[in-house]
Order: sequence, then C-alpha cells, then structure tokens
Amino acid sequence: MDFKKWIKHLYGWLLCTLVVLSLPSSAAQVPDGTSFRDGDIAVTTGRRSKVCFARSCLWSKSVDGHVYIAYRLSLDYSDLDQRIIKSGMENMERGTCVRFVPWTHQRDYLDIQPKSGCWSYLGQRGGRQTLSLQSPGCMLSGVASHELMHALGFVHEHSRIDRDNYVTVLWENIWKDRVRNFEKFKTNSLGVPYDYDSIMHFGMYSYSEDGDPTIKPKRKNHNTHLGQRTGLSQLDKMKINKLYKCETLDD
Repeated sequence: MDFKKWIKHLYGWLLCTLVVLSLPSSAAQVPDGTSFRDGDIAVTTGRRSKVCFARSCLWSKSVDGHVYIAYRLSLDYSDLDQRIIKSGMENMERGTCVRFVPWTHQRDYLDIQPKSGCWSYLGQRGGRQTLSLQSPGCMLSGVASHELMHALGFVHEHSRIDRDNYVTVLWENIWKDRVRNFEKFKTNSLGVPYDYDSIMHFGMYSYSEDGDPTIKPKRKNHNTHLGQRTGLSQLDKMKINKLYKCETLDD
C-alpha cells in the first residue's frame, strides 16, 4: 500500500472512530421512550422526526426580529467544555438572526447535558428540551453547531430527496445496522442548492464497516472533505435565514 493510500485509510479509520465514540448508547441516560434516527436525532414514540417546517416546531421570533433560544449548560461541563459549546453557538449567530441566551426561567429552553453521545431532538418541542454533548467525545465547536442545527429543525444534508444527483451512497460499505441512517426523505430544501460543505452532511467514511468510503461526491473537482465540522457553511446560514424568515442579520 502506497503512502497516500495508507493516509487515506488512516483518515477513514479516525473518522469511523469518532463516529463510534459519538453514538448514543443504550445507557439509562437516554430518556425512556426515545429512539434515534440517522444516528443522532432523538425521536419520541408517536412524534414525527423527519420534517420540521411547521410553526409548531420552530422557535419563536421576537418582535425585534431575532430568534432567541434559551439554554442551560450542565454544571458538569468544564470551563473548556463551556467555551467550546459557546463557540459553536457564536458560529451559528454570525450572519443569522438566531441568538443563544442563558436560561433565566424561560418556558422553552435547551438543557445541554454531557449524556451518552452527541444527539438532539428535531426542532422546538416545548418546555425543557435535552440536547446531549458528551464530554469527552463531542467537544468540538462544529459538533455542538451540528446538534444545535437539529434543535433548530434541520436534518442531515444527505437525507435530501435529490441527493442521488450529487452523491453516491456505497451501501456495501455501511454497517448493516446503520443502513437506515442513509435513507432519503421528502424534506423541504428551502430552494437552497445541495451543499457538500454543509455542517449537516455525513463524512465520506461515516458508519463505515471496513474503513472504505460510504458516501462520495459526484462533483469531481470537489476538494472539501464531506462531513466538515469546522463551522456552518454559507448555505447552512442561508437555510436558517429562510426557515426563520430572518431580516435582522448581524455580523
């Protein structure tokens, strides 16, 4: 095996390891009656998990044009953990009308806890809403942003009904019990083009059984690794602004 191929397989293995570490376990920390779709979207029995474009599952917009989302961070997080999570929030605020504010007894809020794995419910559920960012395991600002995007109402980019025009799913390389994580759904793309750079996209080696790619871009000149967790892409922010009808945008 030549050096470049070895590096490629090592990179794939590292990504697979990160996926394994971030998967929710069957521990008692997972709420009763909760299952998971696409690996990290928490679903309660009887509640739809794939579509969140109705007003009932969106966070409310204030009269000043901002969408204020209250959050409470567990006291179990270290100072460094808190800075990482807040960095993920700040990345989502830049160029959108979304603002994360510390909880001061608001009725609806995110209760961010270091439970088992990285996961979130889809959209606003009402009342206290758990979002899990395990420490260690999920302590990257981009991972925090990814789960917060789920809480805003967004599913994974590769779940789009038109995804086969842009990526190839290599079914034979996927863990057999994780194949459902690659299903397509009739989600509303909000008129935004398919985004290889989305923070909501799976990586090329997500849920790989043997270290080989599970999803590849069809665009030959695409150089960015699928599944980046550096920060929101411009199209990610465009989707937020379209879904929440943002008019008040701050840098």
